[in-house]
Amino acid sequence: MAIGTYTTSAGFDRELVGAGAAQLVVLGGVAACVGLTPVGWLAGLAFALVVGLLLGRHDAVGRALAAGAANRVTLARATLVGGVTALVVEGATGPRIVVLVTIGSVALALDGLDGYLARRNNTVSALGARFDMEVDAFLILVLSVLVCRSLGAWVLAIGLMRYAFVAAAAVVPRLGAQLPFSRARKVVAAMQGGLLVAAAAPFVPLQVAVLLVAVALVALVWSFGRDVRWLLTNPN
Repeated sequence: MAIGTYTTSAGFDRELVGAGAAQLVVLGGVAACVGLTPVGWLAGLAFALVVGLLLGRHDAVGRALAAGAANRVTLARATLVGGVTALVVEGATGPRIVVLVTIGSVALALDGLDGYLARRNNTVSALGARFDMEVDAFLILVLSVLVCRSLGAWVLAIGLMRYAFVAAAAVVPRLGAQLPFSRARKVVAAMQGGLLVAAAAPFVPLQVAVLLVAVALVALVWSFGRDVRWLLTNPN
């Protein structure tokens, strides 16, 4: 595969620095709209720092391959997730919920655009795909923490399931094998964030929120169960 827009990791590193500045802008915007305590600022900045450290320690070739428009979209989505994280840690209520739902909805709406740009510009990379997936997974985890405050701890199963699967794969190596493409898996994964955001919206009745989250959880259990069964019953 040819290295896309850049021939070194310098382009990726510049994008990463820009995302750090953008995270400050996002948090500043949230603070200006609904206020943020030092705890919220710390949570948002800690998220950005961890993302930066994890991406920055990746090998130079991998960073070079991931650089470009797709990576910039994923980084933009990550800054929005940082804003959501800050609000959830703040214990979002009232106007903060409205801001959170808005930011989360934009982050979800942008999902898929980075993949499209990577394919169009021939910058598809292992790092880019993994980064996109981790941003999605963490957003779902944070949203599940938010929704569980009103619906109960069972909602956390949605956010923790993917991380439980990763932990299980460390114990049972067969679970870490490559899965075949599944459109159903992609649809189930995509619906999690949307249903959680809808459940968090202040205008959604409690009973409807419970139904939405229950549908999300049942679909996720089915999807993971199907994948685990395939991994355990098919030779790798």
